[in-house]
Amino acid sequence: MREPSAYGFARASWEINLGCKFACKHCYLGLKEFAGLAWDDKVRLLEIMRDAGVLWLQITGGEPTIDKHFPDAYRYAASLGMMLTVSTNASRLWETSLLAMFEECPAYRLVVSVYGATEASFDGLTQRRGSWKTFQRGMAAAREARLPVRLNIVVTEDSAHEIDAMAAMAEDWGLRHHIYTNMTPTIYGGPESLLAQSSKHLRERTPFAGCNAGHTFFHADPHAKVSICKVGRDDQIDLMAEGLEGLRRLPGVADKLMLRTGGCSGCQLSGSCLVCRPLAKQFQEARAPLQNYCQHGQLRKETVNA
Repeated sequence: MREPSAYGFARASWEINLGCKFACKHCYLGLKEFAGLAWDDKVRLLEIMRDAGVLWLQITGGEPTIDKHFPDAYRYAASLGMMLTVSTNASRLWETSLLAMFEECPAYRLVVSVYGATEASFDGLTQRRGSWKTFQRGMAAAREARLPVRLNIVVTEDSAHEIDAMAAMAEDWGLRHHIYTNMTPTIYGGPESLLAQSSKHLRERTPFAGCNAGHTFFHADPHAKVSICKVGRDDQIDLMAEGLEGLRRLPGVADKLMLRTGGCSGCQLSGSCLVCRPLAKQFQEARAPLQNYCQHGQLRKETVNA
């Protein structure tokens, strides 16, 4: 039994590192430098998450499974009573040590990204020769072990012609899948990830209706710098310096970041904007087309089509 927390954060995500063996063209992380906390600080971070009330934890990266502390961190989080989701490219799911770990401490879900249905398109998007083969090897092992895998099918210019083939692959494997088409700028506001986007397959966004980021959810980067989410990384709180009490400031940070400022201040359509303010800021910094994120872009599109 876990004691109730006065902080009210039920969910969190944690980039255990930013390192990855792939160099995907669409990756929102931009520079993927391998860096993170020492083991003792990882333990402290997880204990702060527990004390904050976190029951659902997503461990991500980069590629989390290449972190030398990943198995121990995963097991320790599980021992603290957390239900765990791991976001991975499946390139190491064939390793016996990882398979044994997932058998000993079952994950709630493994979310695996799919970058193509053929070796050419998969390796083309990841910009790493052999990535298709390691993906297939990992997926074969995961299916044999009956791991709780869900697939994220990533549609880019490299793989758009294989949407049906990727969906068919998921169905043949008997796995649930989600088709992901809308790319975002990098966390630094860079446009390079948008260049991989297939403009023909952009999904119509629904108006942003609010979220609990910073109130019941938070995100921790590899250095335990906490933000309201993966997108809104301004005004981060250093948990290694401030400890658990630092999280009391996060709701105020969230409310501040959600205000319509900069290019959105005074906009009469902001109440029905297609994205949250932190994401709109990234699109603006990347000088992305309005139709990617703004109601004005939708109006312009409708006018052109009329």
